[in-house]
Amino acid sequence: MQHFRISFAVTLVLMALAGWWGYAHGGAAAMVRALWIAAVLGIMEVSLSFDNAVVNASVLRHWNEFWRKLFLTVGILVAVFGMRLLFPLLIVAVATGLGLLDVWHMATTTPDQYARYLTGAHAQVAAFGGAFLLLVFLNFLFDDQKELHWLGWIEEKLGQHGTESLAVLLTLAAVFGCISLVGADQRYQVLTAGVVGVIVYLAVGWISGLLEEDQPDEDDVDVTEAGVAPVAAAMAKGSIGGFLYLEVLDASFSFDGVIGAFAITSDVVIIMLGLAIGAMFVRSLTVFLVHKGTLDEYVYLEHGAHYAIGILALIMLASVQYHIPEWFTGLSGVAFIAVSLWSSVRYKRRHAA
Repeated sequence: MQHFRISFAVTLVLMALAGWWGYAHGGAAAMVRALWIAAVLGIMEVSLSFDNAVVNASVLRHWNEFWRKLFLTVGILVAVFGMRLLFPLLIVAVATGLGLLDVWHMATTTPDQYARYLTGAHAQVAAFGGAFLLLVFLNFLFDDQKELHWLGWIEEKLGQHGTESLAVLLTLAAVFGCISLVGADQRYQVLTAGVVGVIVYLAVGWISGLLEEDQPDEDDVDVTEAGVAPVAAAMAKGSIGGFLYLEVLDASFSFDGVIGAFAITSDVVIIMLGLAIGAMFVRSLTVFLVHKGTLDEYVYLEHGAHYAIGILALIMLASVQYHIPEWFTGLSGVAFIAVSLWSSVRYKRRHAA
């Protein structure tokens, strides 16, 4: 439980803020309602982002302690205030041409109007997030360095013959398929958003690779004796690219949760507080998986998380036109995680025997 102590402490603070906000706007009854909704949103965020935590852990386990702490401090601030509050405000600001303060005033005084503007931009955001997440899945599927293959020879053959170029090609084809689902007035915006999602994924990979080009071998160079600062050494390991990758990945997950939250409440403050609670536990869960070596013990868990991301990507791309219930999105991810966990247990028993 030590990995979750900070999350529980932050949850108490955020729940207190939610209760105060509800009481200030409607008395005791509103306070109880605000507390209940914040708790529901927190649970919903964790259930929708469990696969995100597993993928985060697969990246984070290769980092040193400095970058792990940065992920839990700066990263959580970006996740909570950047992705779950500022990013939706920026979308509405772009859509309406208003300033951020005006949009914040709209969100707090006329939340229904704010929700309409935000959901009106859903197609573009879904195309961006869907394209980025589809590339995450396809590049995992086409990785020829994987030693274990959950789907056996099928996955092995895909790894042998798939490339990053093929992943980009298939993703762009999916984006072009998306624009056939929307009206003519939205096609340019959806196409642009999808292409930007591909560009961001490639840019993050390029930055990470650029920083790793001149990385010294840790077995040959002692950065402490060489007088290299720990921060510089961490940067040389390419963790900046990984940090950006995880933040964009979180953004792709979080906005879908923000949209879904408006089906529960239109109060933007309660939405932010509730999703922030979930985001904290997702971060703590990520670190727990790293410290406990869960991905090494349950070898197919990472596979299941990536397949869940692949399904989520397809759901997001389809959602530019069709409404996909949040319960279906959440259960599809949980199903892949559960099956991969079961496969991992069977693998352990078979090899133990």
